[in-house]
Amino acid sequence: MTIVAVIPAYNEEVHIHDVIKKAKHYVDEVIVVDDCSNDATAYIAQSLGVRLVRHETNIGKVEALKSGFKAAKELDPRIIVTLYANGYHNPEDIPRLVEPIFWLEADVVSGNTLFKDYDVLSIMGMGDNFEGSLVCDTALDTGLIEQHMGFTAFSSSTVDSLEFLENGTSVELSLLRDAKNAGYDVKMLPASTLHNHDYDVLQQYRIGVVVPAYNEEKLIKVTVNGIPEYVDRIYVINDCSTDSTAEVLESIDDPRLHVITHKVNQGVGAAILHGYQQSLKENMDIVAVMGGDNQMNPQQLPNLLMPIIEGKTDYTKGNRLLSEEFRVGMSKWRSFGNGLLTMITKIASGYWHIMDPQNGYTAISKKALSNMDLHKLYTYYGYCNDMLVKLNAFGFRTMDITMPARYGQERSTIKYSNYMGKVSIMLFRKFLWRLKMKYMVLSFHPLVLFYIFGMILVPLGVLLAGYILAAKFLMGWNVSANMPLLDAVLLITGIQFTLFAMLFDMQECSRVACQQN
Repeated sequence: MTIVAVIPAYNEEVHIHDVIKKAKHYVDEVIVVDDCSNDATAYIAQSLGVRLVRHETNIGKVEALKSGFKAAKELDPRIIVTLYANGYHNPEDIPRLVEPIFWLEADVVSGNTLFKDYDVLSIMGMGDNFEGSLVCDTALDTGLIEQHMGFTAFSSSTVDSLEFLENGTSVELSLLRDAKNAGYDVKMLPASTLHNHDYDVLQQYRIGVVVPAYNEEKLIKVTVNGIPEYVDRIYVINDCSTDSTAEVLESIDDPRLHVITHKVNQGVGAAILHGYQQSLKENMDIVAVMGGDNQMNPQQLPNLLMPIIEGKTDYTKGNRLLSEEFRVGMSKWRSFGNGLLTMITKIASGYWHIMDPQNGYTAISKKALSNMDLHKLYTYYGYCNDMLVKLNAFGFRTMDITMPARYGQERSTIKYSNYMGKVSIMLFRKFLWRLKMKYMVLSFHPLVLFYIFGMILVPLGVLLAGYILAAKFLMGWNVSANMPLLDAVLLITGIQFTLFAMLFDMQECSRVACQQN
């Protein structure tokens, strides 16, 4: 074993997947120390096949690092690399950090995302040749140094010199001091970040969050309090809750909070509709939707907002179906139903690249929102499927944002037998509406005729096949030899028309996206 990566993590389900995936390309073994996370961090790490060390209680970063080094030493590595799971450290920089140790140019190499190249003596105030010492002192005083350090490669010979004491600053800095005081050569290199959201950019936009809530007395306060500070307005729609949700909302002291109360339960779609309408009145640039059950991780919000800000898309939505490690907590029945609805929604909406259409964690630009007919938004749980159909009909771009499923104390009130039937019928109707609106009213494309012929010929072929089988095997009638041939022609021709229509639909969606980019 040559290189071992140690990744301490606490509630880092947002970035842990990408960090591990990338790190595995550059190291021989990955050790994740889960410091008693209460989200999907441990499950994701375990699903990715890494060594997992779990703490039964949350005991902090210092002890997590100590546990990681202890587990790493058992593998007898030449180099131990520490990096964090919060996206501040980019695993692609690992080769740059370990190279000086391989070439015996240093014993410890620390990657820093804030400073440029200089010897670690300067960061400790011990060097005279660093012109940016004032910047260093400021970073240390404000605590910025902590979030920009911790990405470090240690040779095996230095491990026993590490005392894991914070000494009034941060454990990352104290480890470098320990190695330096023991006589080892410590170097620092600039490093990049894996996910570096510029929160100053987010604050330049008016961002609203719509929170539909029905009987969420236990979780609504946690949900509202967890919404980041860069959000300008929080629209909570109390959809005629019969518990103490209204009283809990009254107790929340947040000037951003705007409560809309329904006197009659109107459904989650109607609640989101009224939140959208209020956000347009208050001129929000981007509006996100987060459930009132604390199921949607607020740390994921920048991942939904930034693609819209950067002009890459008009609508973003979560996707929990990309891989098994993202489906933690999702039952097999729920996963199967979601996969089935994904296929139906692809056909109905024309967005063939989307998955997990039931994911209600979304964000939409003001431009897209103001150009939609919100008054006709589906008010049942299929509102998110309806949104996709409408967005495609008017030529807007959508993007999936991968994220793990998050289930906690909430209990779903959806009756799936009714839900699947209602949403499937709604999607068929919306599919016909999209064909009429997009390919007949707003423009014209012959794929409409292909779809029509397909929808006529395939059912006729199925009915004729049923008639032939019933007549021959149940009734004992003589069936003309030409009947099966006619049935085959109907089925094959109808299927071909349908497949060609789908192909043209895909091409049209791609063409519009390319033109907008």
